[in-house]
Amino acid sequence: MMRKALVTGGAGFIGSHLSKRLVDDGFKVTIIDNLYTGSRRNIAELEEKGDVKFIKLDVSEAKAEEFAKENFDEIYNLACPASPVHYQATPLKTALTSFYGVLFSLELARLTGAKLMHASTSEIYGDPLLHPQEEHQWGNVNTIGIRSCYDEGKRFAETLVSDYIRVYDIDARMIRIFNTYGPKMHPQDGRVVSNFIVEALEGRDITIYGDGSQTRSFQFVSDLVEAIRKYMRLDRAKVKEFFCKNNLPAPVLNIGNPSEYTVKELAAKTLEKLPESPSRLVFESLPGDDPKKRRPDITLAKALLGWEPKITLDEGLDKTIEYFRAKSNNKISID
Repeated sequence: MMRKALVTGGAGFIGSHLSKRLVDDGFKVTIIDNLYTGSRRNIAELEEKGDVKFIKLDVSEAKAEEFAKENFDEIYNLACPASPVHYQATPLKTALTSFYGVLFSLELARLTGAKLMHASTSEIYGDPLLHPQEEHQWGNVNTIGIRSCYDEGKRFAETLVSDYIRVYDIDARMIRIFNTYGPKMHPQDGRVVSNFIVEALEGRDITIYGDGSQTRSFQFVSDLVEAIRKYMRLDRAKVKEFFCKNNLPAPVLNIGNPSEYTVKELAAKTLEKLPESPSRLVFESLPGDDPKKRRPDITLAKALLGWEPKITLDEGLDKTIEYFRAKSNNKISID
């Protein structure tokens, strides 16, 4: 019998890549997405082939009891806007999506016995006090800042997952996703990779916030999807034993590329790959609560999954530029 998977936020950037991989792995996939930042175009090929069932629905309105009859084998909770532009535009909705999205997914897993993967974020570390970031760190997060709707929403979601594991003994796993990029990114999502590529393709000045010395670690989307699938394939007993041995009370892993670049280095590299662009670097003030450093310690992911990223930044930028160039001809459309 064909295995069944549910992906919340499955029409988004990461969700659409994951949905494609699940189809390739032999799953019948159901996608829930309200299309706030996702797009039907991201999954059009899958829909045309009949590989996925799409339901336009806000996850905060989804009822676990109504989906329980589907008897999903695996649930992937990716529903939440992940870029500052979008989550700061709807801060209340963002916080509530984090809460209700994971609650729906947890209840569905509890009712059906499905295995659950929750997509958390490196933003739970806030502006980190230790570098690089490893899973034992509790984070340095402003609870009342402009990014708090996302950061605190994701932090509380981790709390719910951890408590559902303790109270109901469900099989749930969590990943903290570090900056991820690649084809199907929303062109106006406000993240540096897409921003810089789109600005360069359109010949506009490349905007750097602050002096560009803040660092990020950039992971290509295929590496992330590979880690997710490796994690979900593991036997539950092995997962529990591993995290017990490593003194972590819940099964959470950093998933990212530990190669670290300054934002200014990324801008320069983007322009090197688009020598025809007349774009210049311009500098504006740094937004509030913007982290100064971000790099994952992936020691645990390497040990548990036998995984590490394979795609270099140069390779990934080439693939992403090719995608945006093909989509735009200097006229970017999101639909």
